[in-house]
Amino acid sequence: MSKTNIAGFAAIDTNGLEWRKSTFADGVWVKDIAETNSQTIQLVRFEPNTSFPLHEHERPEFIYMIEGEAHQCGNKLAAGTLAIANPGTEESGFHSKDGCTFLLIY
Repeated sequence: MSKTNIAGFAAIDTNGLEWRKSTFADGVWVKDIAETNSQTIQLVRFEPNTSFPLHEHERPEFIYMIEGEAHQCGNKLAAGTLAIANPGTEESGFHSKDGCTFLLIY
């Protein structure tokens, strides 16, 4: 991974980051990109027929779908879709039939 940090600005080459198996759900892979000021940014990859378990959002969560599609609370999230979950919301059934990759910020 190459990282450049000049006068408060940073650039991270995510191509060299490793995918790791998620501890949150089977069939989910994560690239930990950055964490700063209590915010985390990850790339997340779902294998086909994967779901997140029931969970509560403790802080705002943003999902930007990069490829594939997923379903969240009755909404289809296709590439280019941004989904937002407010703090305190409870979610179950986030799933992808064919697999997907998204940027997660929380």
